[in-house]
Amino acid sequence: MTWTQSAGLLVFFVLTYVAFLLLFENKIIFHPSRYPEGFWNPASVGVPAQDIYFTAEDGIKLHGWFIPNPNAVATLLWFHGNAGNLSHRLDNIQRLKPLNLNIFIFDYRGYGRSEGEPDEQGIYRDSRAAYKKVLELDGVSVDSLFLFGRSLGGICAVETAMNHPARGLILESVFTNSADMSRQVFPLVPLGWAIRSKLDALGKVPHLKLAKLFLHGTRDEIVPYDLGRKLFEQAGDPKTFYPIEGAGHNDTYIMGGARYFAALNRFITETLKNSNNRG
Repeated sequence: MTWTQSAGLLVFFVLTYVAFLLLFENKIIFHPSRYPEGFWNPASVGVPAQDIYFTAEDGIKLHGWFIPNPNAVATLLWFHGNAGNLSHRLDNIQRLKPLNLNIFIFDYRGYGRSEGEPDEQGIYRDSRAAYKKVLELDGVSVDSLFLFGRSLGGICAVETAMNHPARGLILESVFTNSADMSRQVFPLVPLGWAIRSKLDALGKVPHLKLAKLFLHGTRDEIVPYDLGRKLFEQAGDPKTFYPIEGAGHNDTYIMGGARYFAALNRFITETLKNSNNRG
């Protein structure tokens, strides 16, 4: 095979792969688990979750769980990560109980009991609808509302914070944008330019004025620790970074242990206190 033939074959391969990526982009990016996959009896494990149904602005019916705490000092609006659905976060929800938080966690379109198919603009619509819905729930106030985004959910949390007030923003294991992630997955083939879903947190965090906590596992095998640091460094003040020593992508709250939950509690408590001091 001549050099010209080899080069032509390489170009054909790249163009074919780009076409495949464009055609199946959403299925490559998003990995939902639909109902009935998962665990749908939270009360049996001591989580008093209320089923909440609400509708996105384009008419897609969505589902979430509201877990009220009678001693709540704040509310966590939870934007979960890419794989699975909200029911796969039950263990994590249980372990948050000592922090005395109301929790509203919801599924994006195509996940769990939510209708539709996920795409970038769709999950942003779902996030806006969840923000609106959580403020309608008993015991929830925007003055004590914290947006908590993990991994892909952090992209949604940042997008929501751009145009909706909240007391604080918590970003855990969050990447910068799709272009940076594509370089991690395909280091030899630069495909960032071909991805329509930008999933850009890096360009937005400098504009966010609310208090921000960034957490990232030092051994994250999905979203490299360096990307979490890059996102933090680009963010405007006030901000705090908490490395979760030895944690990967999906075991942060387990590997982090008591210190992890103490970091969350400290951020929430101090943010509420500082807000009160400002009048």
